[in-house]
Amino acid sequence: MSDYAVTIGLEVHAQLLTNTKMFCGCKASYGAAHNSLTCPVCMGLPGALPMPNRRAIEMAVKVGLATGSTITRATKFDRKNYFYPDLPKGYQISQFDKPICAGGSMEIRGLFGVKRVGITRIHLEEDAGKSQHGDDDGTLIDLNRCGVPLIEIVSEPDMSSPEEAYAYLMEIRRLVRWLEVCDGNLEEGSLRCDANISVAPEGERGVPVEIKNLNSFHGVEKAIRYEIERQSEVVRNGGKISRMTLLWDSDKGETRVMRTKEAAHDYRYFPEPDLVELSISDQMMAEAHEASPEYPWVRRERYVGIGVKPDDADVLTAEKEFGEYFEEVFAGCNNEAPRAVRWVIGEALRWRKELGGGERFVVSAYATAEVAGLEASGKISGLAAKTVYEEMARTGRSDPAMIVKEKGLEQVSDTGALEAVITKIIEDNPKEVERYRGGDMKLKGFFVGQVMKAMGGKADPKATGEILGRLLG
Repeated sequence: MSDYAVTIGLEVHAQLLTNTKMFCGCKASYGAAHNSLTCPVCMGLPGALPMPNRRAIEMAVKVGLATGSTITRATKFDRKNYFYPDLPKGYQISQFDKPICAGGSMEIRGLFGVKRVGITRIHLEEDAGKSQHGDDDGTLIDLNRCGVPLIEIVSEPDMSSPEEAYAYLMEIRRLVRWLEVCDGNLEEGSLRCDANISVAPEGERGVPVEIKNLNSFHGVEKAIRYEIERQSEVVRNGGKISRMTLLWDSDKGETRVMRTKEAAHDYRYFPEPDLVELSISDQMMAEAHEASPEYPWVRRERYVGIGVKPDDADVLTAEKEFGEYFEEVFAGCNNEAPRAVRWVIGEALRWRKELGGGERFVVSAYATAEVAGLEASGKISGLAAKTVYEEMARTGRSDPAMIVKEKGLEQVSDTGALEAVITKIIEDNPKEVERYRGGDMKLKGFFVGQVMKAMGGKADPKATGEILGRLLG
């Protein structure tokens, strides 16, 4: 990596999960027929007037509260003027000097330790359309995305490595998904990221270079790593870094120049004349706070407080659904955290991944807790419990007690039956008995194994141990 000081800031655009677009009533959905979700407002036809989407404003406030931002109580929209084929109005309605959220921060974790990344601002804006460049050098324009509501989360330049940038982006994704304001799908474009990187000798201020077209999480990390090495080479050879915008070519694994960088004045921002100033009321603030769930970092600390290991707490709060599933299993396990963690991470999450469940758990939390309870009560062994769980995962059944009965997996705890089996095993292995009584205590495992083998793995381990201890002396 670079021998110089590296400074990284990210601009993350998150498409908001509203039913309609930012300033009109067109549906805001993905995958519809090209140019089928348009109207005079989002196409910028003369005389069409925008109307702000209240739901999008509420979502922006929720994100601002979660990041500790200051909510701008009197905010406004501005016109950001530039020409591009997929922007039919010739301007984008955005926010300039009065963003809806200002300041705040996000905590990130990784091999680099724990670090807090500042947030400069979070503002609302409408999305542009989508250009599709064909093999014949022609370009097609789809305006379905035009006008879809976005929030842009602009970080402070507080990151200094690709690993930190990746962790920050993943943390932003977790937050917007947790708050249910964005699905966080980078590949479909509902979450997009631009990276600003500068490299300079220690103590000097570098010139930031922006990278666009980052369409995967690992692509962000690779592009930043490449750009750090490129700029380091320029500085090392006595050259100067120019302010510009680059595109990341994931196929070639390199950046290429898109355009020289514009300054804010190039966009000729001015207040949007067709929209009045927005007033964020006390009621909206209270409703946004009330609608916000327990934040992931708060839940993580609560889990650690009830006995969950920090690494396991990280897994259980990686997605909101993980924590909600764990809560149900935890309650069904009589609030015994280690047992609930073992079943959620060791079985539920493993089978969800193995069977390609996506965001769906293949075994319900209720059934998972029931299997854990059968094992804890001694009715089935740990091995039998895993057999039952696999049956449920593969077939979709949710009746563990019935599976135990059908497969004859219930543990034998009848001391009379166990004692008869153990007595015969002791009689059949006199040499091992003599060695055990001579001090070779490891042989107790041999006897337990023989009992389990004789009883098809259904012997109650606790009762088996007690009877062996008494009969072996």
